[in-house]
Amino acid sequence: MLYAPGHFRYFAICIIFLAVSCTNRSSGEDKNLITNPNAMNEEVADQLKETIDKAAANAGKIDDSTRIALYQIVEQFYKKGDYKPVWSNAEKWEPLADSLYGFIMHAEHEGLFPDDYHFNLLKVLKDTLDSDSIARMNVHFWTRAELLLTDGFMHLIKDLKQGRLQPDSLSLNKDSVLVDKFFIATLNDVLEKKNFSETLITLQPKHKNYWELKKGIKKFVDSMDRRVFTHIVYPFKRGDAKDSLYFIRLLQKRLTESNCLPATTRSPDSATLANAIKKYQVQKGLTADGKYGKNIVAALNSNDVERFKRIAITLDRYKQLPAKMPDKYIWVNLPGYYLHLVNADTVVFESKIICGKPETRTPLLTSEISDIITYPTWTVPTSIIVKQYLPKLKNNPNYISRLGLKLMNNKGEVIDPGSVNWSKYSRGIPYRVVQGSGDNNSLGVIKFNFDNPYAVYLHDTNQRYLFKNASRALSHGCVRVQEWEKLAYYIAGNDSSLSIRKDSLKYTADSIRSWIAQKERHHIDVKNHIALFIRYFSCEGKKGKVVFYEDIYGEDRQLMEKYFARK
Repeated sequence: MLYAPGHFRYFAICIIFLAVSCTNRSSGEDKNLITNPNAMNEEVADQLKETIDKAAANAGKIDDSTRIALYQIVEQFYKKGDYKPVWSNAEKWEPLADSLYGFIMHAEHEGLFPDDYHFNLLKVLKDTLDSDSIARMNVHFWTRAELLLTDGFMHLIKDLKQGRLQPDSLSLNKDSVLVDKFFIATLNDVLEKKNFSETLITLQPKHKNYWELKKGIKKFVDSMDRRVFTHIVYPFKRGDAKDSLYFIRLLQKRLTESNCLPATTRSPDSATLANAIKKYQVQKGLTADGKYGKNIVAALNSNDVERFKRIAITLDRYKQLPAKMPDKYIWVNLPGYYLHLVNADTVVFESKIICGKPETRTPLLTSEISDIITYPTWTVPTSIIVKQYLPKLKNNPNYISRLGLKLMNNKGEVIDPGSVNWSKYSRGIPYRVVQGSGDNNSLGVIKFNFDNPYAVYLHDTNQRYLFKNASRALSHGCVRVQEWEKLAYYIAGNDSSLSIRKDSLKYTADSIRSWIAQKERHHIDVKNHIALFIRYFSCEGKKGKVVFYEDIYGEDRQLMEKYFARK
């Protein structure tokens, strides 16, 4: 397991089961002991009904420590089958019970958490029933195992099909036909056809990269360091003594956990802290400057337990994609800083991208490329005007003119910045600030438009040197594309190849080349829109290994705290 409470629970359950077993033997009068194996199924059915009724009346709880998570579905399943056991028969496990137990035991290899499916409880039950001939006659044990396996299976197929990050679209409403069509039908199909592995595979996304990521999980899990370290909150509030002290205490505790500082309640002085940071930096092959900041905090917060949670989150993000992706689409992965043009499940080309800074992040969206503009103008976003331009305009009205920008009213007329009383404005201005087209335009020489409510788009840039940076969350929200030429020519070629009347097509790849060479502004309507997915996948599978990217917007951290805080 990934978390300490599971070990304590396992120990506690062992004590309980041993106590029950010893009591049974000493009294010799336990009514739960069924000496005739052929009578066990009927006794289990009776106890199943009684226990399920209790669970239904107590929001799934069957005792103080055990809860059936999907008790409404479990209730419907057994009610339809007259409460007959399905995982055991006459004091023996059915082969499918072994298959399910083995899958749950190795659930981490699937990006899942075993104890979500009662693994600790099931392990004690299975070990006891397999090794103790007296326990094997105990109807209570077989009933408990039956319920936990069924609930575990229902929960398992829900997580494989839907994931854990979205509302319950499968519906757990006990009156919903979806319960019959999905949960109960799936289990009945497995029981009838004995197709356990095949069924679980069919429930999962068909996306190629989903399975590439899964290929690397076993290797990661088998070598992972399961220690849980203190998470450091950063950045802290500069000038806030209380917040600064809290940060230093977290940093001290985290460095102590890596044996870079001795355990003490005293706060370290600056020299001691710097030396401890250097020691950690040397351990991890980082530049040993002894300074704390974004990079060292990111390294300290990155551990295998959290990486595994990021794998789990990423797998579930694939489950939020369409069941069938378009034949052709543009895939932008923000943490990976790349764009893929995909055709027939094959990457046609890859491009580096620059995306939004954390404070002006690029939104996640699904859209399609609708039009292209060569040598575009740039209308400065209000956020930039308010944060960057207004303070300087109040001191120097000609500031934007010096930047080569024009001030325009809603009629498209150019306004003299010197004629405006800038002191009146603080949250915005009743004008547009526009940069004319040209090689120095912030959008570069081409812009790719798509419908979205955020006023963002793909484009070239006049700062192409920034593509050399490893971390490229640098824009105000739009996505800058290094290989804009390949993207433009592919879109043009796609329109050309699908056009019935070639003479009706108003542009080609050659015409785009010509317009850019001659620095001409043109607006191009894309006839065959290409789907666009801007997504946030902080890890992926490559050559059998899991590759991790920086959690640039802290999205994974938020999801960990919301869904996996106790894992």
